[in-house]
Amino acid sequence: MRDPRQTGLDANTLLIAAAVGLLLFFLAGVLFAQATPSGAALDPRAVLQTSQAAIGKPIGDYTLVDADGRPVRLAEYQGKPLIVSFVYTGCTQVCPTTTKFLDRAIDEAQRALGQDAFRVITVGFNLPFDTPLAMHDFRKRQGIDRPNWEFLAADAPTIAGLARDTGFVWTPTASGFDHLTQATIIDGRGRVFRQVYGESFELPMFVGPLKELATGSPAPVQDLAGIFERVRILCTVYDPRAGKYRLNYGLIIEILVGLSVLGGTLAYLGNEWRRQRRI
Repeated sequence: MRDPRQTGLDANTLLIAAAVGLLLFFLAGVLFAQATPSGAALDPRAVLQTSQAAIGKPIGDYTLVDADGRPVRLAEYQGKPLIVSFVYTGCTQVCPTTTKFLDRAIDEAQRALGQDAFRVITVGFNLPFDTPLAMHDFRKRQGIDRPNWEFLAADAPTIAGLARDTGFVWTPTASGFDHLTQATIIDGRGRVFRQVYGESFELPMFVGPLKELATGSPAPVQDLAGIFERVRILCTVYDPRAGKYRLNYGLIIEILVGLSVLGGTLAYLGNEWRRQRRI
């Protein structure tokens, strides 16, 4: 093997060139990430106002689709309370956590009010990925097996209309979605009765409104300040190779990793420089 000093390039020069190249590559990545449009993130307080403004208003008679491709009209649910939640099937943490906790709340409400006292639907809002099959698979992954709970898909106008009527707000961003986690309780006449927020919540906040609808007894109500403290706005990242969204841990982790690599390289260069001086 030829000695690099015979070509006019010593080992220090080669190592410095490699370090500079690594640094430029890292800086280019940071600058590219900063230049990417971030989209319009949601204002949590404005989102809560929109959600609360839906209370007392009727929802439309939309037609959705179940896992077997059967059309399901919302008018079919009238006569009993209906809980509506929104998810997207590519979510790996918040939507599954929210859905599993909702299952626990439903179990508690059924023990108090009976198995057939109300119905539940979960709707996928991420088109074109949240198909009937995707909703069915999401249900299976969460271990949901309740006859009064359906996981439904719909077209874009239906999702937009139902989200508007229930006060659910989401927005796509360069890093995925910002959206509000909420379960909407609709009364037997098809009007929004109460909103329940968060990945988890105190069970009386969910069971109470259902009991009020069944018996007329007043249920506890959270003030908006308390609600705001519990609301989670979710940011996710779209992975085009997988065709789904994953959690975004942010640019700061990328910077820390890059700095660790750069620091290790500089330490190696310092050791190599001291070794060369001793030769």
